[in-house]
Amino acid sequence: MSDSKPQCPYQTQQFGRPVDDNQHSQTAGPRGAMLMQDVHLVEKMAHFNRERIPERVVHAKGYGAFGTFTVTNDITEYCMADLFSKVGKKTETFARFSTVGGESGSADTARDPRGFALKFYTDQGVWDLVGNNTPIFFIRDPLKFSDFIRTQKRHPQTHLQPHWRRWDFWGQVPEALHQVMFLYSDRGTPKSARFMNGYGSHTFSMYNADGVRHWVKFHFKTQQGIENFSDDEAIAMAGKAPDYSTRDLHDAIETGDFPQWKMCIQVMPESDAADYHWHPFDLTKVWPHDDYPLIEVGTFELNRNPSNYFQDVEQAAFEPGNLVDGIGLSPDRMLQNRVLSYPDAHRYRMGVNYHQIPVNQPRCPYATYHRDGTMRVDGNGGGTVDYEPNTMDGPKETGRRNEPPMPVHGDGDRYDEFPCDDKDYFGQPKLFWEKVLDEGARERLCTAISNSMLDSPERIRNAMINQFEKVHPDFAEGVKSRLDAPAEEPIPIA
Repeated sequence: MSDSKPQCPYQTQQFGRPVDDNQHSQTAGPRGAMLMQDVHLVEKMAHFNRERIPERVVHAKGYGAFGTFTVTNDITEYCMADLFSKVGKKTETFARFSTVGGESGSADTARDPRGFALKFYTDQGVWDLVGNNTPIFFIRDPLKFSDFIRTQKRHPQTHLQPHWRRWDFWGQVPEALHQVMFLYSDRGTPKSARFMNGYGSHTFSMYNADGVRHWVKFHFKTQQGIENFSDDEAIAMAGKAPDYSTRDLHDAIETGDFPQWKMCIQVMPESDAADYHWHPFDLTKVWPHDDYPLIEVGTFELNRNPSNYFQDVEQAAFEPGNLVDGIGLSPDRMLQNRVLSYPDAHRYRMGVNYHQIPVNQPRCPYATYHRDGTMRVDGNGGGTVDYEPNTMDGPKETGRRNEPPMPVHGDGDRYDEFPCDDKDYFGQPKLFWEKVLDEGARERLCTAISNSMLDSPERIRNAMINQFEKVHPDFAEGVKSRLDAPAEEPIPIA
């Protein structure tokens, strides 16, 4: 039998079923929640989570530290979570910062989004808030996630990382442009974790003791000030000190210069979501602060370095489904998929009992009926009963429900509910170009993009320049003129 597989002109699932839509996950109605019956999505994510062993598929290069979160403002009108219950309350935390696309040995200074993951050891259990140093992302439907990440990885034939792969993808996915502009702006090469903001990025929910829900976005403002490397500085540092950011955070904590971030939230009444002029659950969009201003919540400080990198940082497992009463999810498609994908990746990478690792354990009493599995080292429940309900005094369900129900409606299908027009794709990138960037920042953005696109074929360049034109003619001309100039070596990004 030949080793070559038959060629197929259309995409199929792994056992041959044709894929009718590879762009939109199945949801309950246009704005409804994800459906577990979407076997194509589950297959893609399950396969993707198992492509690399043993390091993380994404966010492989990372570093972190322990610290403390302190409440500085009363938000109990929005949230009943115990960690926000009173001003001055302190909660132990752990933070991990990372690049996204590079391997564990890659440079800290690569032009890449930065992971910004926080673990709060609350009196109600562990709350994980997993975000980035940008308030948005490249895609808004998880069905595209594994495809996007592969464009940041190595070419299957050459094992190199040509830049044209990412531009080829982005040219066909205009929703990515907003994040692309963030990435190639000055924000794409932060000097260190201490000098960058963090964001929950997704839309989450909060509910108060009366069961009233609000949609929220989380912001973490660095108190050290924003500092970024220039392209030349980032490239030089990648060769001279590829672990620069790792060392910077460690040394700052060791010398008592504890970095701090101010935590703020944007709050949207639940009823506003239906007719807000930007899709409130679209991960490629921000909520303008004029519409929903920042509300201060507290400060978190990093003040203790890990005692062992592998134990505390490499084995740290964050998952958006780790919530506490008062904090919930939203119909954000990317968020709902991450609730499934993250623990699936952890179980594969570290085994089903990864919750026993100290950095992942809650600091409050907890009890489950989980038993057995690889590397069970906590007594495995001894001789206690391993099922529920029982009459053997085993732990019982509380019977209470604090979170208000999230309305779910609609027929299960693959919907493109997002408005696919120029305002949707290019409205916020236009605001970023005109309102956020100054003239010097626009010049640096065009230079960074053009340097990265030098190895791209003309058809890929043209697709991107057409997108830039819809943002602003000066943007398109700035990139095109540099591409037409004498070629230079492309800037290494990942």
